[in-house]
Amino acid sequence: MTGKTAASGEATVPVRYGEAEKPERPLGRSIWRGLCCTCPACGEGKLYGKFLKPVDVCAACGEDLHHQRSDDLPPYLVIFLIGHVTVGGFMMTDMVWQLSIWTHLAIWTPITIATALLSMQPIKGGVIGLQWALRMHGFGDEDESFDPGRGGPIE
Repeated sequence: MTGKTAASGEATVPVRYGEAEKPERPLGRSIWRGLCCTCPACGEGKLYGKFLKPVDVCAACGEDLHHQRSDDLPPYLVIFLIGHVTVGGFMMTDMVWQLSIWTHLAIWTPITIATALLSMQPIKGGVIGLQWALRMHGFGDEDESFDPGRGGPIE
């Protein structure tokens, strides 16, 4: 709802009801920082302590990252992307050169495994950045002990 001043007819600041305004979290920048395997909040601290284990707290800015829930989305995205690239590459290679199935297997199996392993960390970081920007799963300081779907506390 926007108010107008009576004398000049110019629009004023929108009227907001409820809690205080939270600082902006740009979606693109947060995802990009996650893809670079850095903290989505500051872009300085490392996102991972081990290969796919995110740190609990950013060493640079102190942002709490322990409650992220990337779960199954990163592997799904990796399978989706790598599968399309691999099948496309296989089909284009097969159109140009007539290779045996064993040769294709020897070429495309290591490429598929290597690209999947190399892309898993950045894609998971991007998902964590997405969750942080959208204030999902504890990144918005909401009470995680209450489940609105059940109408009661989480047990």
